[in-house]
Amino acid sequence: MPSSLSNLRALCAAIALLFALAHPAAAQLSFKPTAESVQEDKLLNALKEGGKITGRISIPDVMASSLIQPAGRDWRDFHRGKLPVIGGIAILGMLALLAIFLVVRGRIRVDHGFSGTKILRFASFERFTHWLTASCFVVLALSGLNISFGRILILPLFGANAFATMSTYAKYAHDYLAFPFMLGLAIMFLIWIKDNVPDKVDLEWIKKGGGILSKGRHPPAKRFNAGQKGIFWIVIVGGTLMSVSGWFLLFPYIPANVTTMQIWTVIHAVIAMLFIAVMLAHIYIGTVGMEGAFEAMGTGEVDLNWAKEHHSLWVEEEEAKGRTSSGGAARPVAAE
Repeated sequence: MPSSLSNLRALCAAIALLFALAHPAAAQLSFKPTAESVQEDKLLNALKEGGKITGRISIPDVMASSLIQPAGRDWRDFHRGKLPVIGGIAILGMLALLAIFLVVRGRIRVDHGFSGTKILRFASFERFTHWLTASCFVVLALSGLNISFGRILILPLFGANAFATMSTYAKYAHDYLAFPFMLGLAIMFLIWIKDNVPDKVDLEWIKKGGGILSKGRHPPAKRFNAGQKGIFWIVIVGGTLMSVSGWFLLFPYIPANVTTMQIWTVIHAVIAMLFIAVMLAHIYIGTVGMEGAFEAMGTGEVDLNWAKEHHSLWVEEEEAKGRTSSGGAARPVAAE
């Protein structure tokens, strides 16, 4: 009997010990979340639902309070995925079209040959403004393209260190040359706006394809034909949008929120790709595409026969003012 009582006591003690050990596990299973865990759960749910997560900051930069912004992922995907495709299609497509045009049409020649007589087309200040804007644009274009295509095309060729160094200098050039580019843009608008107002003459020029598609036909045009006026307004409007959007990128505190700045970066990038494509056509016509055209911005003087073929109405105005220089007799050009 005493041994039975002793066994019973041992059994009770063992059961009590088991309950004592099981109590902490039971407490863990019935865990009540703290305030911190609830906040973390809300953050995770907000992230899954695509919400914006912000925090408290002690500095004036309001945009720094954004911890996670889902729109930022869309912005990153656009710059890494869609933008290179847009730029590739626009730029390579334009180069392909120009190559086809050169093969099919050939170089646009002066039908009646050079006369030897010159006429002043652009004064020194006009050429300075053009080359100031153009040279800045070339550097801005190349340094900007490095952002979209540098990792794909340049990094594998030169390596990470050389690419990083080049990109750093490209960034400085892009930031600082933006200001003379904007200055040149403003001057171009002021000195050439009077000659780039569309009129009825431009409609006839467009109807005849500017004489570019067929040989021996040159529709009359004033100082700037419809094609050049189109380039002028593309430069002014596109350059203005590039300048405004670029200003927000240079000074990111102006937009006051991240989303607005991201929108401006998209505008800046897309217009830049289209702008570069159009300028390739402009460069082509002014150099390889048309005989005698480069001298207009090179020396400022063009051959009289060239001027009569492409800007006959302007030549008539200049000759009436006695502004043709000596150097030879101009051969007659048939009027259209």
